[in-house]
Amino acid sequence: MSSSTTAPPEPGADAAAPAAPTPISSGELALLASVFVIAACGLVYELAAGALASYLLGDSVLQFSTVIGSYLFAMGIGSWLSRYIEHQLVAQFLRIELLVGLLGGLMPAALFMLHSLLPLGHVLAFKLMLYAMVIAVGVLVGLEIPLVMRILKRHFRERYALRELVSQVLTFDYLGALAVSVAFPLLLVPQLGLIRTGVFFGLLNAVVAVWALWLFRAELRAWRMHALACAGVVLALGAAMLGADALSTWAEDRFYGDRVVLRETSAYQRVVLTSGPSGVRLFLNGNLQFHSKDEYRYHESLVHPAMAAHGAPKRVLVLGGGDGMAVREVLKYPSVEQVTLVELDPHMTRLFAQMPMLRTINHDALLSSKVRVINADAFGWLETQDTVFDVIVVDFPDPTNFALGKLYTTSFYQRLDQHLAAGGYAVVQTTSPLIARRSFWTVVATIEAVGLQATPYHAHVPSFGEWGFVLAHRRPWQPPRQLPEGLRFLTAAAWPALLDFPPDMARVPAEPNRLSNQGLVHTFEEEWGKVHE
Repeated sequence: MSSSTTAPPEPGADAAAPAAPTPISSGELALLASVFVIAACGLVYELAAGALASYLLGDSVLQFSTVIGSYLFAMGIGSWLSRYIEHQLVAQFLRIELLVGLLGGLMPAALFMLHSLLPLGHVLAFKLMLYAMVIAVGVLVGLEIPLVMRILKRHFRERYALRELVSQVLTFDYLGALAVSVAFPLLLVPQLGLIRTGVFFGLLNAVVAVWALWLFRAELRAWRMHALACAGVVLALGAAMLGADALSTWAEDRFYGDRVVLRETSAYQRVVLTSGPSGVRLFLNGNLQFHSKDEYRYHESLVHPAMAAHGAPKRVLVLGGGDGMAVREVLKYPSVEQVTLVELDPHMTRLFAQMPMLRTINHDALLSSKVRVINADAFGWLETQDTVFDVIVVDFPDPTNFALGKLYTTSFYQRLDQHLAAGGYAVVQTTSPLIARRSFWTVVATIEAVGLQATPYHAHVPSFGEWGFVLAHRRPWQPPRQLPEGLRFLTAAAWPALLDFPPDMARVPAEPNRLSNQGLVHTFEEEWGKVHE
């Protein structure tokens, strides 16, 4: 039998044999690649809106949760609405891509500008605009994937089962989401910033539209009008990309009041430094961290009640406080042999060790030979160490989210207790006992829940108002009679006022904050949220 002769198929063989795979055409590959881009762009808009809400409304789990929830709900509406698009699928897809690119790409810039233009206190108006834009972008993004699947089915895969089509499209969709979820915090925001990141991905959506314009040029009606629309959107987004720095400068100058001398985004936070007639101010994610005109009140109150009461501390641990101000106060004690500073963000410690303006404020504290800087998460770092310290200074930001809230839990204070010498003292900055009264006393109750004695006190810092602190210790604490020379605020005669809590700040019942529930985060959000209403 010749090689060209084949045996006849047995009955039923055709039904049982799997279909031979069809090579993917260039047009099909182009559409599948567009799915990857669409998924990446859609996730960026979602993450950018959540990050911007956290920056401008408070770094809160609530902001991210509600933005993401609204966005996903809007995507569901978009997917449902896609069933009503029956004709000119390619033209409709092209228009949707241009709208998504324009609205999603410019959303961070528009919200940033709106927040700067609105008078203080108009939080509700900003929230309405935020969620209106989030829902609009979400609906448009929800329309994209169903249309791509229908275009693929109609033009390239009419012979294939729906399951294969869905599998291919969702594979590219999930890959795009994975790529951008990793790149957003590690590469995009640190290198481009939120505004440029949004515009860049808006341009990618516009590129997908241009791709569709070329790929389906033979069947598109009014091709020139679509081409002009693509060109207009690309030009608008290109201009936004070029003007992103100017817009950021204008918006931040207006928002912060004083001249912005430094604006950078690290992997963890937005860092803004302003300088004006009254002094230098540092903002992290839009929240004031210190003002040079009165930061000494805060840092003297934070450090010296523990340090001076100890007598002769040798080994000191500072958790947080990457600005070096607390370390500056610690170094005023000759007995100190080593200071270990654990700060999560290396960008902060590098900035305050190198920038002359900031080195002047912290007196070159981070450059001292006695200081060892470790950039790590304090919660995890304590778990891996066995060193015991005479004094521990805890200078974390307020518990605005669960990542920070874990640093105010019984689990964290148990770790702190394990590293505190028998006769040592720890001190924790503990928000305002006047504005966030329940939050303050929750921290006191949490420290007591791990078996430590707690001594609460407060001081007036004009930039913040009444601010609270809590000493944690085993041996009784007595107000020190001697303090280092040269202090500008704290004196031995001031102790009675610091330890006295008038009725509006007096202790209220509070449950310990545990890692399993983190009730403090909700309490803090509720109390401080009333201030911004």
